[in-house]
Parts: sequence; C-alpha cells; structure tokens
Amino acid sequence: MGNIFLFIRRFSNLLLFLFLQVLSIYFIVSYSKFHEAAFGNTANKFTGRINKQFNKVEYYFQLKRTNDSLVKANERLYNKLRYNFNIADSSDKVFLDTIKVDSVSRFRKFNFLNAKVVANSIAAQSNFIVITGDNVHNFKKGMGIVGINNDVVGVITEVDGNYATVMSLLHKDSKLSGKLLKGGETGTLSWDGKKPNILSLNNIPKSAKISLGDTIITSGFSAIFPKGILIGRVTDIQPETTNNNYRIALKTTANFYNIEYVYAIESADAEPVKNILEKAKASAN
Repeated sequence: MGNIFLFIRRFSNLLLFLFLQVLSIYFIVSYSKFHEAAFGNTANKFTGRINKQFNKVEYYFQLKRTNDSLVKANERLYNKLRYNFNIADSSDKVFLDTIKVDSVSRFRKFNFLNAKVVANSIAAQSNFIVITGDNVHNFKKGMGIVGINNDVVGVITEVDGNYATVMSLLHKDSKLSGKLLKGGETGTLSWDGKKPNILSLNNIPKSAKISLGDTIITSGFSAIFPKGILIGRVTDIQPETTNNNYRIALKTTANFYNIEYVYAIESADAEPVKNILEKAKASAN
C-alpha cells in the first residue's frame, strides 16, 4: 500500500497532466461536432482493425468445425443424387391403386458415407490411403471411394476396427472400368507407377473419336461405382503398335496430393452381383 502512495507522490505531476489531457479531449469531443465526428471515425477504424484480426484468429480455430459441417452437408447432397435411386417400373402393370401414396416410389441404390483421411501415399508402386470416422463400422471390403468433388479415389481393401484401407487409383493392381463421356467407348484404367495423377485408359479402339480434354467417367458396369462419376480428362492419345487400339493418358480429377475427406459408396447391388458372379465361376469350373 505504501508503494502505491509513493508512486502517486513521485509521479503526481505526470498523473495530473494525463488526467487534465484526457479531460480536455473529452470536452473538445463532447462540445465540438467536428472533433466528435473525427474522433468517432478514428475510433471506428481502430476497433474495426482489432475486430478484423480477432475474426481471423477465431476463424482459424473454427476451421475444423467448418470442415466437418461441410463434409456432412456434402454427404447429404450426394445421397440425393438421381443415380442413387432405382425407380420402380410399373409400365407393364395395370391395377387400381387404392393406397394414398405416390406409387412411383424410389428405392435407394447407393448411399454415401463420409470419412477422414489419416494417411496417404503417392510415391510408391502400390499406394494406399487410410481413412477413419464414425461411419467406418458400416464399411466393407470392395466399397468404392470418391473425393469431395465426386471423383474416383479408389476401393476399400480392408477394414479393421476404426480404420479402413483404400487401394487408390495410384496402385499397380488397380483395375477399374472407365468410359469416354462423348463416344461411350469403355476401357480399363491402370497406373504405370510413374507420374501421380496420370493414368492410362486401355482397350479403346482406333475407330473411337477422341480429343484432348475429353472426360472419362465410370462406366457403371460394376456395382462399386454409379455410372458417371468423374475419373479424369484426356491429356495424351497414342496408337498402339501391336493392336488396333489407342493408349490414352488422362489426368485424374481427384488430387491425390491433397486428400483430406472422402466418401465411401454403399451399394445395394454389390453383394447380389458378387454372389451371382461367384456362382457363374463355380459352374464354369
């Protein structure tokens, strides 16, 4: 307490000067419209700058929550896409509908489930992605994986507890069916292990009309991916010397350098198609 009084006594003149200075500024601002406006403008600029910096800091700490909410919103939108449903065909049936509901009901074919990437490789010959999230308990081996822009990323190869392993398109054993959007010709996608984000589309006949920049999509010939999911765009076209086909290079739409969130595709047709193929193979043997 004594130190406080000693401080006031030592700096009394300075404290009195500061007090009178503040008081004079108050009177000037209160009784002069010009000074009041000038002071208000300066104060607004100062507080505005402080609020702007504070908002930047707050925004940074809210990024995770924002990303999570956007991923969940994207999941809901994906699940409303038209190709996720099969429409019941009643064109060959004539009957009296006594139920007061829409008889042209929709049946869900594909369901999108979000997940977060926790590990990703692009430099090896066999590249894998590890994902986790609340939906992993619903994941199964063979489910397709797409990115946040609805582009093909890979296929789940293993599920273990809270994690799932995805064989990305950048894998030497990755073999998916791709289709030219314009002409409709279908080929097989592969990766030569050289350049990340550059794939090859094989078995496209030389009769096909192809141009640089053409879009490659999923063919829909498997139950893993719906038809029309983006795969990439044509960057190079070379004729094969040993056969009558083209060898097409394409740049993937998915950016494998920067994958944070993905969606697993739950297909209602996956198990039935798998079972009937196994029966056909068994009968052939």
